[in-house]
Amino acid sequence: MKFSLVNIKAARDLTRSGKLVEATALIQQMLSGQGTARAPTSGTAAWPDVGGPTETSKMKLARRTDARPEKGPPIPVSPFAPGSTYWENKQYVGDAGQRSYKIFVPSHYAGEPMPLVMMLHGCTQTPDDFAAGTQMNALGEEIGFLVAYPAQPASANSNACWNWFSPADQQKSKGEPAIIAGIVAEIANNYAVDTSRVYVAGLSAGGAMAAVLGVTFPEVFAAIGVHSGLPCGAAKDIISAFKAMKRGASQGISDRAAQSVPTIVFHGDRDRTVNPVNADNVLDQFDLNRASAHYKTTSEKSSGGMEYSKSVHVDDSGKPMFEKWLVHRAGHAWSGGSAQGSYTEPRGPDASREMIRFFLHHRIAP
Repeated sequence: MKFSLVNIKAARDLTRSGKLVEATALIQQMLSGQGTARAPTSGTAAWPDVGGPTETSKMKLARRTDARPEKGPPIPVSPFAPGSTYWENKQYVGDAGQRSYKIFVPSHYAGEPMPLVMMLHGCTQTPDDFAAGTQMNALGEEIGFLVAYPAQPASANSNACWNWFSPADQQKSKGEPAIIAGIVAEIANNYAVDTSRVYVAGLSAGGAMAAVLGVTFPEVFAAIGVHSGLPCGAAKDIISAFKAMKRGASQGISDRAAQSVPTIVFHGDRDRTVNPVNADNVLDQFDLNRASAHYKTTSEKSSGGMEYSKSVHVDDSGKPMFEKWLVHRAGHAWSGGSAQGSYTEPRGPDASREMIRFFLHHRIAP
């Protein structure tokens, strides 16, 4: 499908008539240059059959006795640590809406409070696919934290994109931010969660929604990770979303956060889906006193041979408050991810590990 004024007008007409799902599909087709968007693969096979874990656990999960989840079928074992960890399907229903989600519980969970990381997939992805690509569950098992993956259904967006560009989904009291925050509350009720150490990270549309959550729920999320995403308020409809993705957030469009939120950003400098300038737009949103003098920039090379620039702003104690990782020659893909999932660049620095390292420096003050 060619990008043309006719297609833009068609998308605008669909948006004005309230058909956001159809408008999103049209824009995604224009961006991909074909009828169906496909994932970049960095030389690996596209869309592997990642599937879901099929083994059945024979172990019992120790949980708080005052808040046990509902009983169900045997819990499947995660493929990341066969025989010892848990990978559960759940369904959240709240006042703002409902979503399914998957939760990973490490083998050494025994009812003691653990950090929680919310992972928001990109367009056309699923929780299983995103988990396989980011390998965040393996880090959860290694370091000791819970991981949850909300799923965006086709009924909400035909390409499974989080609706970061919709004003109805940029608010605290309703829409997708309220649903995701509700999932956090449900998990904290069913598991022992250290609620001072809850974090959110996402890719592309998921990264943009992570920024929305940083603006709308700073009292819930101690830090955020935005990979190849955009700032909250960069768009108010599908047409302005397309412009922001291609050119960056326009001056004055991005909503300033009410308070600084520790933020780590990853972006490929050859990303043709979301302009890398959005990485700076995100930091402008959350670093309320941002100045170039606050950041120390170094150039390094990953173990996979990809060069990258790392800019870090630390506080007076030396704790990293804001970080930008610009991966050279990388496209629209999760840096350091596994080829088992879609939209990954395995040769880049390990975004998952670096995000967790950054996150665990931060907690919400009591």
